[in-house]
Parts: sequence; structure tokens; C-alpha cells
Amino acid sequence: MSIQQNLNHYIQLLPPKVTLVAVTKTKPVEDIQEAYDAGQRIFGENKAQDMAAKYPLLPRDIEWHFIGHLQTNKVKAIASFVKLIHAVDSLKLLAEINKQAAENQRVIDCLLQFHIAEEETKFGLTIAEAREILTSEQYKKMENIRVTGVMGMATLTDDTNQVTREFDQLGTCFRQLKSEFFPSMDSFKELSMGMSDDFQIAIKAGSTLIRIGTGIFGERNY
Repeated sequence: MSIQQNLNHYIQLLPPKVTLVAVTKTKPVEDIQEAYDAGQRIFGENKAQDMAAKYPLLPRDIEWHFIGHLQTNKVKAIASFVKLIHAVDSLKLLAEINKQAAENQRVIDCLLQFHIAEEETKFGLTIAEAREILTSEQYKKMENIRVTGVMGMATLTDDTNQVTREFDQLGTCFRQLKSEFFPSMDSFKELSMGMSDDFQIAIKAGSTLIRIGTGIFGERNY
């Protein structure tokens, strides 16, 4: 199957309100261009230096999403062009994104990452920690970031009931934050969850952004 055929396969499976992020980590620029030529415009990277290297070599109307764990010292590399940062897990990181966005005279959209998996290695906030960020004086002064939703990764398991529970938990976090902090903001609408193995469960649980890499581009090149 070609990249175009793989893309079409996923696009046919997605309801209208769900957006496909084509995950290009470890993939060459040629593969991304092929997906672009097939009509894909939203791409996700998990390494800032890789995203910064690929950006100038590809069409300017690509919407770049940063989907990995972002270190504060790497924000500067992508701040001039990144559209959405999926995995903000601290006030410190949010402050750095705000600072770098201000230096580039732009506003960067961000999602708060929640820890919903049973695995210890996953990053993310609890609902209490998210509330602490959103009620802080520091956050209230940030003019160059916009929190547009939440993100989470389920446990890597074959137990679909567990994955469903974890995605439902993220949906609850989204609704709580929406009603407490963003009741009248239409921009707070994204629920980023679901990857190649579990995207169909995520869609049923209300996902608006799914991240597919291997299913479109094949196995990763390490």
C-alpha cells in the first residue's frame, strides 16, 4: 500500500469532527511530501530538532503539531512556526512556550497532557495539578499561549476495557476544565487521544485529534 492509499484508508474511517495528525517521526522529508501531495496538511513530530530541520524543506502551509515530551530548552527551535503543542505537562513549560511565542509575535495553541495510563513512564498532569496551573497568577498573565484542550495516552495493552476507561477518564478531565475555566471559549475543544492501535476506541470516547504514524508511513526508521 502506498502512503496515499494508507491515508485514504484512515480518512474514510474518521467521522467529520475527527482530525488526522500524520505522525512523521523518523520519516524522511520525501515521505512527508508524498503525504502532502495526497492532501494531508497536519503533521506531528516528537523531536524539536527533527521538526526544525524538516520545516524549511517542506511547503509552508503545513500545520505542524508537536506531540512528544517537550523539554523547555527545545521550545525555541520550533516556536516560530509550530501550530499546536500536544503535551504540556507543567507550568514551567507553558511559561517557556509563552515567552518564545511572544518573541516571535505569535500565539501558540497548547493542550494539557493528563496522566491516564497505568504505566509509570508516561508524563502528564492530574486534574488537581491542571487546576493549579489554570488558577495561577502566572498563567493568567500569559498572552501568547492559548489552551485549546487536553491530551492523553492510554496504557499499551490488549485490554480494550482498560483503554476505554482511560479515554473516558480523559473525556471527564476535558469536561471538568471546560465547565470550570473555558465555559464560553469555543477554542477549547480538542481531545487529543488515540493512535494506530486504539484510535477507534478513542473516537468512540470523543477524540477530536488522532495521531497515526506507522499505519500511514510504515514501521519507524531507527
